[in-house]
Amino acid sequence: MPSEHLENNAHLSLESSNLLILLYKKRKPIMIICCLTAVLSAGVSLLIKEKYKSTVIMFATQQHSFGEQLLEDVKKEDVLAYGEEEDAERLLQLINSDQIRNQVIEKYDLWKWYDIPRDSKGANTLIAKEYNDNISARLTKFGSIEVSVLDENPEQAMKIANDIGSYADTVSNKMRSERALMAFHYSETSLNNLQAELRSMEDSMKVLQEMGVYSYEDQIAALTEQFGKAIIDGHPDRAQKIKEQMDFLSKYGTLFKKLESSITAGYEKMEVLKRLYDLMKIDVESNLPSKFLMDSATAADKKSYPIRWLIVAMSTASAFVFTVIFLLVWENINRLREEGRL
Repeated sequence: MPSEHLENNAHLSLESSNLLILLYKKRKPIMIICCLTAVLSAGVSLLIKEKYKSTVIMFATQQHSFGEQLLEDVKKEDVLAYGEEEDAERLLQLINSDQIRNQVIEKYDLWKWYDIPRDSKGANTLIAKEYNDNISARLTKFGSIEVSVLDENPEQAMKIANDIGSYADTVSNKMRSERALMAFHYSETSLNNLQAELRSMEDSMKVLQEMGVYSYEDQIAALTEQFGKAIIDGHPDRAQKIKEQMDFLSKYGTLFKKLESSITAGYEKMEVLKRLYDLMKIDVESNLPSKFLMDSATAADKKSYPIRWLIVAMSTASAFVFTVIFLLVWENINRLREEGRL
């Protein structure tokens, strides 16, 4: 076992020395290739168009009804609170949506800017790829959303980044308003129908009151007392008239009680519907921001892309590695040929 270990170490040492010998023997071609690669990559990097980066950082707000915040006695959420992770992910999805992308493309005519003919084959795929290569949004570890824009024009990069933040509010409010508008129309229709029913019942109640039925239970109680007193006092004629009045009230009493009960319940229901109507109206008319803007975009005074020294360094390092690998393989092939194995 010790001898095998020594043999392995010797073999590794031999391989290392062979590699160093190879690097020394082939130092000139390696240096020439690396220098040519450095010059070539530097030239190519100079052909790459410079781009400037602008960034917007924002936090999502909590998505809830603003009407509830104003009208509810017990506040469920704080309108000034930061959104949760779900709110941030929802806002991020909104920023990356086709709606916002199309607005940016049309406003800044990115078809022309990116030199993509609208009627060319695969134009939509190409413009989407260019857009995604230059404009991105991500969720940071602090729960904020960072929107980054790369563009050859630093002013345009700044404007696009800030507009994306504004479009997020516009699209979010549009989606909320459309949903709230449906609920508003439903509450408005329900409220109008209930008010019409109440007017009809109150008109019927008014007719009964004009006929003399204005408080059925109190009237019946009073007439019953008067009827008993007339009987006791020995006034049958008066008792008969009172009996007729009681029969008349009994005829319309059921209708009176039904109307009275329905009107009371209707007004209670109307309070609920009126509250919902006011709540929905506030939600339809309000334009709440979907974000808290932390940092607006500014025009960059220094390019962000390309990083030329990094391109040259990576290209040169890659050329060195591949050259060494090629020389190693070539040396081994030659050795095997000399030994007659190939």
